[in-house]
Amino acid sequence: MAETVQDAIKENAQGPKRAQGDAGSVEQHPLTEQIEADRYLASKEAAKKGLGVRMTKVVPPGAV
Repeated sequence: MAETVQDAIKENAQGPKRAQGDAGSVEQHPLTEQIEADRYLASKEAAKKGLGVRMTKVVPPGAV
């Protein structure tokens, strides 16, 4: 079993899209949707760390 989303995407890319046997059939989500989900999760993780832009006010010395 994959531990991370990236590992799951690698495993799914190497395996078949659809498998069928006596017990039934299984179909995976398309690889493009898996990559899109990975990007979404990565952006959510990055957003937890705070804003990437910090706004500051610069006051030169001697200005009152």
